Amino acid sequence: MRGAAIVERPWFARWPADVPRSLDYPDIAVQELLRRTAREHGDRPALTFYGKTLTYRDLDATVDRFAAGLRTIGVKAGDRVSLLLPNTPHFVVAFFAALRAGAIVVQTNPILTPRELEALWNDAGVETVVALDLFWHNLVKTKPRTGIKRVVVCDAAEFLKTPLRQLYPIKRRKDLKKAGHWPLTIPRESWIHRFADLARTPPESTEASADPDDVAVLQYTGGTTGTPKGAMLTHRNLVANAMQTAAWFATKSQGSERVLGAIPLFHVYGLTAVMLLSIAKADEVILYPNPREIDAILKLIDKSKPSLFPGVPTMYIAILRHPNLAKYDLRSVRACISGAAPLPNEVRRQFEAATGGRLVEGYGLTEASPVTHCNPINGVVKECIGIPFPDTDAKLVDPEDPSKEVPPKEAGELAVRGPQVMKGYWNHPAETAAVLHDGWLLTGDIAKMDEDGYFYIVDRKKDLILCSGYNVYPREVEEVLFMHPAVAEAAVIGIPDAYRGESVKGFIVLKAGATATESEIVAFCKERLAAFKVPKAVEFVQDLPKSLVGKVLRRELRERELAASRTKA
Repeated sequence: MRGAAIVERPWFARWPADVPRSLDYPDIAVQELLRRTAREHGDRPALTFYGKTLTYRDLDATVDRFAAGLRTIGVKAGDRVSLLLPNTPHFVVAFFAALRAGAIVVQTNPILTPRELEALWNDAGVETVVALDLFWHNLVKTKPRTGIKRVVVCDAAEFLKTPLRQLYPIKRRKDLKKAGHWPLTIPRESWIHRFADLARTPPESTEASADPDDVAVLQYTGGTTGTPKGAMLTHRNLVANAMQTAAWFATKSQGSERVLGAIPLFHVYGLTAVMLLSIAKADEVILYPNPREIDAILKLIDKSKPSLFPGVPTMYIAILRHPNLAKYDLRSVRACISGAAPLPNEVRRQFEAATGGRLVEGYGLTEASPVTHCNPINGVVKECIGIPFPDTDAKLVDPEDPSKEVPPKEAGELAVRGPQVMKGYWNHPAETAAVLHDGWLLTGDIAKMDEDGYFYIVDRKKDLILCSGYNVYPREVEEVLFMHPAVAEAAVIGIPDAYRGESVKGFIVLKAGATATESEIVAFCKERLAAFKVPKAVEFVQDLPKSLVGKVLRRELRERELAASRTKA
């Protein structure tokens, strides 16, 4: 399918010479990307994990066997399969196998609490979970309150080579003891299956068919109410965005890149900008399961020599701050795309000096699979989100009336359209109607466009908090704060954080006669929220600013916080 023609736009004057304005997109399912690459480049390395490499032929064959295994335990076309996995080869195998079995993949952050998993799995109607054994403790707590019928347990040792394979159980026991989850006891039950067993199933001669417009992935994001809602990303959406990203980061020969896969694949940014991009280009992914282990990532770059490094600003900042940075050779990195949070210009300059490569900021959102904008690798780079991708159109509209475009040089809500824009929200027609207008996706971000067609995010229409590349919705945190018996009123905002981009701060009005400390509130939240959502600071106040109709004015709290920080400075 050829991309839709876009009328002449200001950004075409600065369009990179090596990137087509429009692309040809095959009418295929996402899993066919792997099939094609395995057929044409079977001997090339696909995944490397702690020094052990799978070729594309081996990966494709493992996916076929595991897909057959999923079918034997009852996974049917249209079923939702949740992946509770970090960046191990299990994720890649399970993702493509679920699709080949005809299922829909439900992307799931493994650090979610049982309360959060319950809401997500019940909304999606998940019946099957593929999970790393390290996450068993939360899974088994959640299962009784959901419709989960079967669980596939994975062991990281299954993809390790000797001697790491023999040493890994020692590390696993140490990590689980530290987290208070030892001993790890997984019972033998009919609903519990082992990845290794299913991955030995004889492959089927046929696989489930999929229409390109069928839903492939449910990628969950919060809503204005804080309740999770799944963006329905179709096969066409994901194939298109993978090919758009591949065109943006094109090399002279296919399969010549080594891509550092440290950002989580369960996040839509990692899914597309690492996994699907690499498979579309027949590149090798160097997988690493923990993006916070900067020392290990530096060693990995020094040893494995990746050329493409998708990341988030917190990773680049942590690398630049590392006390032994000079010890490591980072010159293999030719290009980095920074997403999920604003990239400070000084960080970009320092990182480019350290690597000799180009670090460019991009922009996307879950509902667009996710990338819509990026600065050119070979072209003018500005301190902004860049220009739209091939076949992607963008405009600025009145935040109160999206049918009206704002005059040139004025700020407005960013609206985008293109083949990567989602089908809608799973079981949320009203929320879908609120963001999709005549083929345009309303992003909720307020932006400006300069004379060259480069876009700048200047504010957010929604009260979204961007913390280390993750979306935090204030209402979700506030609902947990309201559960505390001493809390009468609560409001949450994002405050500037030099490392995380933003961190969460809570403002609390206590009930008459009640007492609580900041540490008590934070501990209460840690039991009920994923770590990145937990407030880093709590302030007790007499009252919260409200509108005439009683709505809490978070913007006023943000302005008050910024004024206080300027006074301290």
